[in-house]
Amino acid sequence: MNIALMCHNRKQELMVQFCTAYCGVLSKHTVCATNATGRMVAEATGLPVNLFLSHEHGGIEQIGQRIIYNEIDMVLFFNYPKDTDMDDSVMYISRLCDEHSVPMATNVATAELLIHGLARGDLDWRIGMNPNRVPFAL
Repeated sequence: MNIALMCHNRKQELMVQFCTAYCGVLSKHTVCATNATGRMVAEATGLPVNLFLSHEHGGIEQIGQRIIYNEIDMVLFFNYPKDTDMDDSVMYISRLCDEHSVPMATNVATAELLIHGLARGDLDWRIGMNPNRVPFAL
């Protein structure tokens, strides 16, 4: 499965902690992320992370395009709701995930539910959405 990681700057440390805690699950899948988030996660966990541009330079839109082409199976987008700077980005990704039936978490509680489901195989139905998929690559 292809898992996309994004987060508000104030949630980067939480994303790193989350990925460190669930490194064993994530290591069985392909991880991609916006630039700064991906670098921090890769450095902390040793996981290979496919890097997109930073969110300021179009990384959110790059991930959005991968969602449209059914190349992303799960999105973890840790939002900071007290800051409205990323509201448009969160809504853009949320709408795409809703339209293309891609599970999305915007907080650590929901992310834990998704990651446990991923580990149990509850999200294997996503494989049927694109059975000819090759491993994700930039």
